[in-house]
Amino acid sequence: MASKTALGVAIRRAAHQLVDRPPVLDDPIAVRLVGSGYRGKMGRASHQVGRDFRAFMAVRSRYVEDQLAEFVARGGSQYVVLGAGLDTFAYRNPYPGLRVFEVDFPATQQGKRAMLADAAIAVPGNLTFVPLDLEHHTLVEDLAAAGFDAQRSAFFGWLGVIPYLPLETFRATLGTIARLPAGSGVGFDYALAPETLSAAGRTAFDALAGRVAAAGEPFQLFFTPEELERELRRAGFQRFEQLDYRQLNERYFKDRVDGLKLSAVGLEMLATAWV
Repeated sequence: MASKTALGVAIRRAAHQLVDRPPVLDDPIAVRLVGSGYRGKMGRASHQVGRDFRAFMAVRSRYVEDQLAEFVARGGSQYVVLGAGLDTFAYRNPYPGLRVFEVDFPATQQGKRAMLADAAIAVPGNLTFVPLDLEHHTLVEDLAAAGFDAQRSAFFGWLGVIPYLPLETFRATLGTIARLPAGSGVGFDYALAPETLSAAGRTAFDALAGRVAAAGEPFQLFFTPEELERELRRAGFQRFEQLDYRQLNERYFKDRVDGLKLSAVGLEMLATAWV
């Protein structure tokens, strides 16, 4: 079956389609993928109390897909979804010339493929599944075996993964991407160091950390924005941006009638880095 955290994210993306108007992320596939088997969880995800988390799950995917659109507009044709979980981009891909590679644990991919089959969601011909454990395999070799061309630029989406990784795995993956041809990039989210959070943020972090640990997927890796910038420079990226909840609200939630926006709790940041 899919990982519990991946399922939780998919449920919140699906709930966003049903209760927030207009959606920040237009993702009707999420509703079909989750299906009718999680009505109780969908109800909780749709509640006002869960609105902030639901908004973040939607906006982080929207942000990365906006960065991908820029990459495609410049002629890019390879997109790698690292730790794909129940991501749905490949099944609503608007770019006929874009080849998509979904990278994830073999068991997680098997669970996803079963859910896709149950929902009668077809696997497109320009999607390749790449079963891989980043901690124990080489990303470049497994991608190459799946048909990825390391001589051409690529964009990587890396959502909901970095907080669960050891530092050495994070650095190795960044280095792999940074060695690709100019024009390559990666969009991702990362968890802010707990000691930098407000009192409300620390309370929210402790509750969330407890839930993911109980699900068997504990948090391991955190950064301050300054630390993350040093990591990106060390890896060899030439330009990058980081957005906090204020900047994301300005870009994606401004002037909404329903008041949907990210709260000041601000546990995570979004970032993109370009070679």
